[in-house]
Amino acid sequence: MMMKATAKAHSNIALVKYWGKRDEHLNLPAVGSISVTLKEIYTVTSVEFKKDLKKDVLILNNSTAPDYQRKRVSRFLDLIRKEAGTNAPARVVSENNFPTGAGLASSASAFASLALAGTTAAGIQKSETQLSGLARLGSGSAARSIFGGFVEMNLGTRDDGSDSVAHQIAPENYWDIRVLIAITSTAEKKTGSTEGMQHSAETSPYYQQWLSTSVKDLTDMHQAIKLRDFKSLGEISEYSCLKMHALAMSARPGLIYWNSITLDCMQAITDLRRSGIPVYFTIDAGPQVKAICLPENVDKIQKVLANIRGVKKIIKTALGPGTALVGETLL
Repeated sequence: MMMKATAKAHSNIALVKYWGKRDEHLNLPAVGSISVTLKEIYTVTSVEFKKDLKKDVLILNNSTAPDYQRKRVSRFLDLIRKEAGTNAPARVVSENNFPTGAGLASSASAFASLALAGTTAAGIQKSETQLSGLARLGSGSAARSIFGGFVEMNLGTRDDGSDSVAHQIAPENYWDIRVLIAITSTAEKKTGSTEGMQHSAETSPYYQQWLSTSVKDLTDMHQAIKLRDFKSLGEISEYSCLKMHALAMSARPGLIYWNSITLDCMQAITDLRRSGIPVYFTIDAGPQVKAICLPENVDKIQKVLANIRGVKKIIKTALGPGTALVGETLL
């Protein structure tokens, strides 16, 4: 039975970073990762299978998407169509409430919402774990956005990737941590994460060290979350972030995802911490800076970051829920 379904998924940021793949076709990560799902940045996606369409249609942020994006979505929908036993094209309408392709994990929320909306529209029911495995095939970080709060992505060992799925460590109300996102650019990044990971693995002399040190980072982050040890959580987050970017920069040619405003924000956060305010930064594959802090310091940190020349916007967010259906699902 074909339906129209709409799902909402929130973006996430990795505290312990994911960078590198052990299988590109299946999007299997080379290292495990731990992330937090963010309440205030999300994607809403509707999927409707329609036999009268000649091919899939993708409307992204109220405009017809470029063909390369439509094809990426079509390849993902082919997985759902194969399981559902249909060849019906789909009309997909997706909207982000934050910049797309700019280092804010828009692909994570996009494919997490597409996984739930697409399977529901095709009449397929999946558990959260099964949805996580499906979402991973669209974007590695999308597997984590299926869940809310603190989330771990399992490295997995099976060749078919069936054990490479995410699971929730703790729900969003477990620990009131806040994230301030300093938007330093709304432009789409020139080197995507997948391309950057492959280039780093192939050319960086530090890639094996990145792999070998990841397990301790995960173990230490688990302990920090268990004990609600904010200092340790922040220090591990910064360490993992800087290691990831050092890896990218040490590729040949080097990949630099930051801009000058990124550096100014990093310095401001470091200065705030030296002044006695507990705040730490993390940065994904892009120029946006995320300041991790406790609720009582949000206003002070926001004021400092907002006064940095070139910062376009500050997004304040608590931790958020997992992917869910929204609105009406039509038969």
